[in-house]
Amino acid sequence: MPCIPSHVIGFDDAPFEQSYRGDVLVVGTIYSGKRLEGVLSTRVRRDGINSTTQLASLISGSRFAGHIQVILLQGIAFAGFNVVDIHALHERSGLPVIVVSRKRPNLKSIRDALMNCVPGGRRKWHLIEQAGRMERLADLWVQRVGIGQITAQGLLQRLQINAELPEPLRLAHMIAGGVTTGESRHRP
Repeated sequence: MPCIPSHVIGFDDAPFEQSYRGDVLVVGTIYSGKRLEGVLSTRVRRDGINSTTQLASLISGSRFAGHIQVILLQGIAFAGFNVVDIHALHERSGLPVIVVSRKRPNLKSIRDALMNCVPGGRRKWHLIEQAGRMERLADLWVQRVGIGQITAQGLLQRLQINAELPEPLRLAHMIAGGVTTGESRHRP
């Protein structure tokens, strides 16, 4: 049985109006086992290209840097289509990265939107393709780099405390929404 990492950071972005063009809040929650240990935040440009750099810098510059063992992302893009290069994030941070989605993304719709509506869409689509096929683990759709399938499955299952979504991502979502809109919205 593989050793399941105990110190995890989960990132999700805040809600924003469709017409908004600026920086969007991204919240990270740090967990030690099933316990919240800290919260980090940064901002990334709406449909920009700075999410990978911002997340890597945020982690490495935090007091939690020496403890974090895995990065969880609620989807591969933040702030619309600011796509995270998960291989570069893994390389810069030295940490495994797991992208989590409740539902299987509609890749044709994503590709069409990127190619027709988003600046730098071709490069962003390439990053999504490089991340690899999504696989079903712990009743979720995931992409992963730097972590084996069995270890990733065990980690996700251990963190499914109050919902299907792992607790670090669920709480990051709630905090980001609450801070931005004044009230968190909970998705089942």
